[in-house]
Amino acid sequence: MRATRPKAAIAAVAVAALAVAGCAESDREEGSGGSKKDTLVFGVAGDPKVLDPSLASDGESLRVARQVFETLLRAEEGGTKPSPGLAESWTPDSTGTVWTFKLRSGVKFHDGTDFNAEAVCVNFNRWYNAKGLMQSPDVTAYWQDVMGGYAENESPDLGESLFKSCIVKDPTTVDLAFTRVSSKIPAALMLPSFSIHSPKALEEYKASDVTGTAEDIKYPTYALEHPTGTGPFKFKGWDIANKTLTIERNEDYWGEKAKLKTLIFKTISDENARKQALRAGDIQGYDLVGPADVEPLKGEGFNMLTRPAFNILYLAINQKGNPKLADLKVRQAIAHALNRQALVDSKLPPGGQVAVNFFPDTVEGWNGDVTKYDYNPEKAKQLLAEAGAANLTLRFHYPTEVTRPYMPNPKDLFELLSADLQAVGIKIEPIPLKWSPDYLNATTSGNAHDLHFLGWTGDYGDGYNFIGTFFDRQKDEWGFNNPELFAQFKDADSTADPAARVEKYKGLNKSIMDFLPGVPISHSPPAIVLGKDVTGVTASPLTDERFVTAEFKS
Repeated sequence: MRATRPKAAIAAVAVAALAVAGCAESDREEGSGGSKKDTLVFGVAGDPKVLDPSLASDGESLRVARQVFETLLRAEEGGTKPSPGLAESWTPDSTGTVWTFKLRSGVKFHDGTDFNAEAVCVNFNRWYNAKGLMQSPDVTAYWQDVMGGYAENESPDLGESLFKSCIVKDPTTVDLAFTRVSSKIPAALMLPSFSIHSPKALEEYKASDVTGTAEDIKYPTYALEHPTGTGPFKFKGWDIANKTLTIERNEDYWGEKAKLKTLIFKTISDENARKQALRAGDIQGYDLVGPADVEPLKGEGFNMLTRPAFNILYLAINQKGNPKLADLKVRQAIAHALNRQALVDSKLPPGGQVAVNFFPDTVEGWNGDVTKYDYNPEKAKQLLAEAGAANLTLRFHYPTEVTRPYMPNPKDLFELLSADLQAVGIKIEPIPLKWSPDYLNATTSGNAHDLHFLGWTGDYGDGYNFIGTFFDRQKDEWGFNNPELFAQFKDADSTADPAARVEKYKGLNKSIMDFLPGVPISHSPPAIVLGKDVTGVTASPLTDERFVTAEFKS
């Protein structure tokens, strides 16, 4: 799940408000053993931005999408490898550029229409033929990260599309053709952004009619009121004013039906408020548990699920923000100034690690034999002096009103890193900004930032999903142009043999740490907590928890 791409605030659209109770006791159904709880209220740190996952890149939008929509492939439960989703099997041809997917039969969308090969092609053609604001990186970020360009690129910065065509062979068989071999295929098709939507609903609610401007995006009705997938839950309503989004059991689901009747996502931005709501019984679970709260809540009997550390927190250095930052010695000085171990020890949960690469050592291609930048304030001062940057002043952006899996408390992290930099003589201008859209827009576009921190939770178990997303082309977030590095990425991505590709990832990690576009800070094992009587949820390193199996103990 991405570090979250910049997203303009959603339009103020009137959505049918639902009176939803804040407690699982509010909705009961009778069974042979008496009444039972069948509504779960889950606390989330922020509002979803949009309900069409094709247009989403933020974690809360994708959390909802994972319950309502399905993809051709999906991650194995509790893991990162592809497993069957709407496709039962998938095989490449001899060139590795055409993949044949055998689809499940008997699957229906929430509007009662059939899922079939034609529906798959309608979806891929919708993405490929996107026009206007649909080509904005703020709207279809994942398409651009995975596929590159479109059938007709409207920006010269977009390259050739990896996707080529979708061919219906029969109702349950479809061929997806690509322009080249890529490490991203087929694993990237697990991403919620490649969820399969009802063609009927897409047309009826004009799903691709994104209007407004890049600074003020207006989403169509489909994306705010009518998301229509095949998943075990279906959309019921979004009460924006009361910060609740409700989905309900899909009684016609093709697989095992959800044990819950209703699932409510309730936005509670403050971490302590989420904790108190759990203790009071107003919610029955929440994500992004504060590191200091893990053991106390566990001791009280709450079900604590700890995800493997499949993420990265990094300090980004924008080489266009300040000319001095284009000097490698200055970037090296910044890296040596940071006491990353102290940050891990004091601010992350047990199991946190100092990062050596821009992805964790659980991902193939990790390389321990890279240039390392140990905490050395005197070395940092020496490098700054050699670079003529002894009086350096840097604008350091940090986010407010947010908690992320890799970033438990942004203000605390900023204070630690800022103090380290000031200790070696770097003057810091703090710039706190609200997470969305202000912070994301400011740090991933334009040149107004010098330093900021951001991060990433992996989408699937391939190293390119981390480092390729960050560094395989020019990006405003980093402000550098390194054709040699970009060529090295292109070579690795197009290497068909997995073992050979992993070796090239190791080489890329070495090149990245020599060039030092930013500083990898840490990997954190985030926790999700559920009520004392809630079972059936498996922690996912991808934050792909499935509530279809959630239930209350009788």
